[in-house]
Amino acid sequence: MSRGNFRDVPDGLWRWKNFSPAEIACRGTGQLKLHPEALDKLQALRDRLGKPLIVRSAYRSPQHNRNVGGAPRSKHMDGTAFDIAMSNHDPAAFEAAAREVGFLGFGFYPRSGFIHVDLGPARTWGERFPVRAVPFAAEAPPARETLAASRTLRGTGAAGVATVGAAGVEVAQEVLTEAQGALLPLVPYLDALRWLFIALALAGIAVAVWARVDDWRRVLR
Repeated sequence: MSRGNFRDVPDGLWRWKNFSPAEIACRGTGQLKLHPEALDKLQALRDRLGKPLIVRSAYRSPQHNRNVGGAPRSKHMDGTAFDIAMSNHDPAAFEAAAREVGFLGFGFYPRSGFIHVDLGPARTWGERFPVRAVPFAAEAPPARETLAASRTLRGTGAAGVATVGAAGVEVAQEVLTEAQGALLPLVPYLDALRWLFIALALAGIAVAVWARVDDWRRVLR
């Protein structure tokens, strides 16, 4: 049914939530010819795909159809045809969904980037879109650092060994001090060795902390 200019369509008459009268109206004249069945299928297609449909052309007045070189009996003049951009759709998935909701006529325009759909009769023309590569290749999971090669483990391991070593030196120092008076000259050297182990423990902790911070930075890249 014809409603004149798209601006004159009452709000209560328009029930297609994802489209506006301006999208469906003639691009050349602003005239609008409503075909509820065709618009119901267009809305069903939008619901099925779950993403916006960019309508390149819907209704065309006879004058505008001639101006753009449309077929003399184009379904666009009946308000039962739509040209939909494929910039945000996989053409194969779009075609399958359009057939499921009841569209019968399909025209493929890969060079212009759109697919024409209409209510029929059933027919197909044009060259189908080439198969698209997967938009985002699945990333190979990063190689896990083996436990033995882990920088964090090396750092904490060094800290642990150094801590145990420092404690052992302290115990040995006390034993030698109490039991072997003749070995007292060695006590200062053992004390120095204990501080060396303590320094190694602190270095190991620093390495472990640095490794954690570096891993966190890599994740943020």
